[in-house]
Amino acid sequence: MHDFPFAIVGFDLDGTLVDSVGDIAAALNHALAVAGRDPLDVEAVRPMIGLGTAHLLEQGLTATGGIPDDSGHLYRELIAYYETHVAERTRLFPGAVEALDRLAALGVKTAVVTNKLERLARDLLDALRIAGRMAAIVGGDTLGPGKAKPSPAPVRAMIAACGGGRTAFVGDSIHDVMAARGAGATSVAVDFGQLHHPVGDLGADHVIGDYAELVPLLARL
Repeated sequence: MHDFPFAIVGFDLDGTLVDSVGDIAAALNHALAVAGRDPLDVEAVRPMIGLGTAHLLEQGLTATGGIPDDSGHLYRELIAYYETHVAERTRLFPGAVEALDRLAALGVKTAVVTNKLERLARDLLDALRIAGRMAAIVGGDTLGPGKAKPSPAPVRAMIAACGGGRTAFVGDSIHDVMAARGAGATSVAVDFGQLHHPVGDLGADHVIGDYAELVPLLARL
């Protein structure tokens, strides 16, 4: 077990560890309703996810008639709604818990780096009962403005918080791949997330189609 080649495996959250589009779409649609806009269906919201809540709201408003001069109250409405509905429809992807179990048995530290606000990420991970498995949880606001993915800064912060060592980072977007690459981590893309582009176009070092593939892949590297 001590010969496993990675000390740390980090994960993006939305679209990678969890399928959260239902709850995120509901929160966005709540904010759009406050603005007098029509709701968006889940598949329209899916590609808007990944660059944080402000970007999500901007995309939703743009798609339904444009961004009003003052959208600050809509951001607050979205956050307040999501806080109280964080895990109603959200589920871990199949095999994720088993992969975390296998990594833990190998002595590997696991962590999350997400562009979701840190407190919301912690709330969601708590609700799904996996927060305690994470050696670090880094959110889009943890390091301050301009320090979310695709910046490598949050992945570097994750590595430091976990004590350093060879690291793999698992994600579903080009932002995850760029952040991993910039931090010197091996990038693994999943082909079942909120993909904005074909998974082969992300430039990841490796691609998996199921969490059962993750540990065997990393063991070979």
